[in-house]
Amino acid sequence: MSIVDTIRAGNEPEQGLKPRSELTARELLREVGSVLRMSEAEAAKLGDVPVDPAEDQTMIINMGPQHPSTHGVLRLMLELRGEEVLRCKPIIGYLHTGMEKTGEHLTYMQGGTNVTRMDYVSPLNNELVFSMATEKLLGIDGDIPERAVWMRMLLSELNRMSSHLLFLATNGMDIGAVSMMIYGWREREEVLRFFQKVTGLRMNHNFIRPGGVAADLPAGWRDDVLRLLDMIPPRLDEYDVLMTGQPIWRERLQGVGVITAQEAIALAATGPILRSTGTAWDLRRDMPYLHYPDVEFDVIVGSYGDAFDRYAIRLNEVRESMKIVRQILDLMPGGDYRIQDKKVTPPPRARIDESMEALIHHFKIFTEGFKVPEGEVYVAIESPRGEIGCYIASDGSATPYRMHVRAPSFVNVQCMPHMLRGGLIADAVAVISSVDPVLGEVDR
Repeated sequence: MSIVDTIRAGNEPEQGLKPRSELTARELLREVGSVLRMSEAEAAKLGDVPVDPAEDQTMIINMGPQHPSTHGVLRLMLELRGEEVLRCKPIIGYLHTGMEKTGEHLTYMQGGTNVTRMDYVSPLNNELVFSMATEKLLGIDGDIPERAVWMRMLLSELNRMSSHLLFLATNGMDIGAVSMMIYGWREREEVLRFFQKVTGLRMNHNFIRPGGVAADLPAGWRDDVLRLLDMIPPRLDEYDVLMTGQPIWRERLQGVGVITAQEAIALAATGPILRSTGTAWDLRRDMPYLHYPDVEFDVIVGSYGDAFDRYAIRLNEVRESMKIVRQILDLMPGGDYRIQDKKVTPPPRARIDESMEALIHHFKIFTEGFKVPEGEVYVAIESPRGEIGCYIASDGSATPYRMHVRAPSFVNVQCMPHMLRGGLIADAVAVISSVDPVLGEVDR
């Protein structure tokens, strides 16, 4: 039997969902509700494990990896009894990107071109956490110019808005509100146009770099941002009419994919998933970085931990990000947009035409990179999907000795079996969408 036939039959070695006749009680318990820091007895009680149905009453099916509603190449193996989901096993690894290992062969100057492609919906946050980790190793994290810090905040919050707008678009389409795909995409395009004006690219910018940012804000940037802030609020009100207050929308999301605060914390879930359970954990407030302590914003939380809460949190986080951006417009200082340290900063472009030393300096920075002192560091920030962290171990060379990224999508995917269990197969699409995974980040 070929590997394709094996996968199709659901018998891929070490990955497939085993038939119940081949499962031990311990394995079954692990699949239906046992989570970290819980005993098996607690997990059984929490999950209310039912009596095993006869095997001829159930069937195991694949959902994905080629499926429009699994948001990329996510594969779910589901055990069904009629329309009810008894067990679920997410299977990942179909992208084979290897970005962490690639990052160990790129200089710190080149690293931004790699990490920006992990969560390609929120590339600027990837660049930010990598740059902050590198700066901490270099010992220059306290020397970044104020304008660069505020620019990073501005771009990060606009990126949060564009990411959540894409979620609203795809969430609507997944559940049948097809018009929402057009509307959400339309608003996201406006934010991406601003990014293109600032960075030169719509996505995968490599704009936030160790030491600051690649360039200053262009002329007219403030008017462009104000235009965005004036345009989006009435559109969000339209989303409320189209979805939030719509009875069918509420029926499809309320009480679906419920996860408790205890489960979410045990599974290390962060971002809107954790906040939907009523746990107000946001790294911008609880472990502050950049100048977030200097701006006012609310941490949006839910009450029930269901798919509707996760939708409502993201919708309202767009409004909170707009509140932060308005404050940044008033607080943005003048000055340099990158640190003036010749060890990490290339010379100004005009100097290259005038000075051979500047040309050599530029050439060495971009070919050999800069050396980083030995040590290790972990830096975490709040991405639209939760805590994204960058761990780097340096051996004193110009490339990381080891690099690992704590990707929120990767961690959040393990919540799916707990959200799906006991629900209907029709609700699986709503649950996957509510997790908002980016598979480039999962399979990094």
